[in-house]
Amino acid sequence: MHLNLCRSLSLWFALVIVAPVFAAEPVLIATGAGDLAPKQPQAAVAADGTVHLVYGVKDSVFHCRSTDGGGTFSKPKAGFAVANLSLGMRRGPRLVVTPDALVVTAIGGPQGKGRDGDLQAWRSTDDGVTWVGPVRVNDTPDSAREGLHGMASGADGSVWCVWLDLRQKQSEVYAAQSLDGGLTWKANVLVYRSPSGSVCECCHPSVVVAEGVVHVMFRNLLAGNRDMYVTSSEDGETFTPAKKVGQGTWKIDGCPMDGGMLASGPNESLITVWQRNGQVFSAASTGGKERLLGAGEQPWVASHASGPVFVWTAGRDRELCVRTPQAKQHLSLSTGASNPMVAATAKADNSVVVCWESQLAGQAAVLVARLEINPPKSR
Repeated sequence: MHLNLCRSLSLWFALVIVAPVFAAEPVLIATGAGDLAPKQPQAAVAADGTVHLVYGVKDSVFHCRSTDGGGTFSKPKAGFAVANLSLGMRRGPRLVVTPDALVVTAIGGPQGKGRDGDLQAWRSTDDGVTWVGPVRVNDTPDSAREGLHGMASGADGSVWCVWLDLRQKQSEVYAAQSLDGGLTWKANVLVYRSPSGSVCECCHPSVVVAEGVVHVMFRNLLAGNRDMYVTSSEDGETFTPAKKVGQGTWKIDGCPMDGGMLASGPNESLITVWQRNGQVFSAASTGGKERLLGAGEQPWVASHASGPVFVWTAGRDRELCVRTPQAKQHLSLSTGASNPMVAATAKADNSVVVCWESQLAGQAAVLVARLEINPPKSR
């Protein structure tokens, strides 16, 4: 094991051993430099507990899986190629698991560098051994060239994609639905068009499906304020007027490149998390009172049986922070982290999976770890 990784793990166990969380040793998934750097990991958990993970390397999307809940992973395998794959600042592949398939989406185009780009979908029915695709999701060519999107699946197996769309030259939020596990996609739906002409240009949108209702969160741009908004749809065709999330506001002349995340909570509620001026906030609904989680950026949230689990990065050391449902403050799990995300297991086994980017010996690395929430005292 590399010396820097050993030091990181020493910090890892020293910080979590006294907390209501048991963290398994991080698993090193991939390393590389330059064009071979692995970026933007995303994880999802199947109903049987299998953890699937994807990430991008230049123009390829890699996949691996764990059959022991995130303890060990198969050797990553290149699943498919994407010309000029959009990567970085939450650009990158997205992954969901439906009852019948894995679905991965990514954005790319022949020219790249923002000159073109389509949101494309691939699916696998054999746990990532083979992939079928791509199928273009955006029905206006090259309108997804900003490279930012989100994806979610519903309990009924439907899949939703949302993305920043440039078919009208200004950034708007569009969505599309698949009813057959990513094989085909319905006509695109306009989710939101800002009266100022454009939503925030470089912050990724997010989507979650709860009780048959699709909810979309995005960073708006109104009168110079770049705040988070949520809109919802029960019929998949019309969306409610967008509502601002939280009580504060952020007037900033420029895009913070940080879109936040949302998850479904109990009793059809929504859990939102976002960054505002270097502080991470959460709210239990669109009209709920915001709660300060701590300083930081790049937040993500997953809905766990005992409550929401948040991850984000903070400070110059890029501290990897985790806030569990019962904790009164966040736990510092590692340093040198970026682009973290958290996925809850589908089974009621009291665990979540966290994956993130890091640097080891001058190379980019993708790491993943299983966290047990409120582990037995014998641990």
